Amino acid sequence: MACVGVGITLGSHISPLARSHIEQAEVVFMGVADGVVELWLKGMNKDARSLQPYYGKGKFRPDTYREMVDAIMTEVRAGKQVCGAFYGHPGVFAWAPHKAIETARREGYPAYMVPGISAEDCLYADLGIDPATYGCQHFECSQFMLYKRCIDPSAWLILWQVGMAGDKTNRRFATEPAYRQVLVDVLARDYPLDHEVILYQAPTLPIQPPRIERLPLQALPQADVAIPDTLAIPPGRSLRIDHDILARLDALDRATMDIHPDGHNGGSSQ
Repeated sequence: MACVGVGITLGSHISPLARSHIEQAEVVFMGVADGVVELWLKGMNKDARSLQPYYGKGKFRPDTYREMVDAIMTEVRAGKQVCGAFYGHPGVFAWAPHKAIETARREGYPAYMVPGISAEDCLYADLGIDPATYGCQHFECSQFMLYKRCIDPSAWLILWQVGMAGDKTNRRFATEPAYRQVLVDVLARDYPLDHEVILYQAPTLPIQPPRIERLPLQALPQADVAIPDTLAIPPGRSLRIDHDILARLDALDRATMDIHPDGHNGGSSQ
């Protein structure tokens, strides 16, 4: 059994290995939310089955995910070659693929994950972010709100699933502006209200542009926010040098640079 990622943009991101698993499987379970993407996958495998019917309005999402795993494992236990094809990366914001692989391995079936291009990869490209420049912190939005997380405002902060900000029920697919106001109040502990933030959504079709909307933090509650939107928050302060550590490293540099590669010190020979 394999769980593979089909990437974000239709047809553009899938790897040859992921495509091979889809084409050669006896059963394919489709964990994608777009009907066009489902039709594309069905073109690669006639027995491609959507996992979307397991969702339901007001339904407890963990129950949905468990039912997905049960459906996948039923075919695995029947001895079939099974592939789960999931949007983006199958290991990113996707409980069912991880659980299906864990269950299959525990029961003695070979199972592994094939990575795909995720929304995070697209975000770096579309927003021109190199996470090595200032650092980058990632949190699921509601989890970030519910727990006292220590963040570094001198690095990028990425909050996923901002369209469901503050949901504690695991039954909603969106929350109202009042919930995003609570998020703003949490963020205001570390950022000024006029700090520019970015609502981002990667394109799922090659003809679509990415959504990149820049707005002040205080305007977030009234913004038009969709379920897949991500909130990217640029650094709000400059990096601060740790002078004690810098001094220690300078001392190490002076000590090591005074020694030649052959182990002799840099002084003149006697």
